[in-house]
Amino acid sequence: MALFFSIHPDNPQPRLLKQAAQWLSDGGLVAVPTDSSYAVVAHLDDKAAADALRRLRGLDERHHLTLLCRDLAEIGQFARVDNRQYRLLKAATPGPWTFILEATREVPRRVSHPSRKTIGIRVPQHAVTLALLEQVGAPLLSTTLIPKDEDEALNDAEDIRDRYAHDLAAIIDAGACPQSPTTVIDLTGDEPAVLRRGRGDPATLGLV
Repeated sequence: MALFFSIHPDNPQPRLLKQAAQWLSDGGLVAVPTDSSYAVVAHLDDKAAADALRRLRGLDERHHLTLLCRDLAEIGQFARVDNRQYRLLKAATPGPWTFILEATREVPRRVSHPSRKTIGIRVPQHAVTLALLEQVGAPLLSTTLIPKDEDEALNDAEDIRDRYAHDLAAIIDAGACPQSPTTVIDLTGDEPAVLRRGRGDPATLGLV
């Protein structure tokens, strides 16, 4: 049965976040609020947790998982970023965007795309998730919490508990999130390509 943490959305309690970080370290999956719906996160170096993350969403290995990072500097450790890409990332982060980039060797092969060696990267604009990342001290592997065979992302912690109480180690309740996934932009080609339109408006980044 998942533990249920009620955490202040703007001033999260470090004691509770430390507990959530411990569950992640022990291989559990944790539902967290972000600036674009709830996400499920796992420890980056835990293969079993990564596999459980894919099973929960019904995803195969060709679906990009996403690294939640604390800042641009951390992105540079896990993705190859040139000057053009960096300018776009700087304009968009933190925020409701996921960028597909070439993965560095710091990213385990099992979580990057098997043929393209790419990874999704984002910096969320949510105090609770950023504070959790600080507690963990490293990026977290994540995916938007969209139930199998559904299209809408979940944004309410109580609903998540009703659906996934036996699949998650913990649920962090910091109030409702926007009910929209991130906008996904592929930066691996000659020009940025919008793969999914979500909460982020591509026009604000000069993309049509």
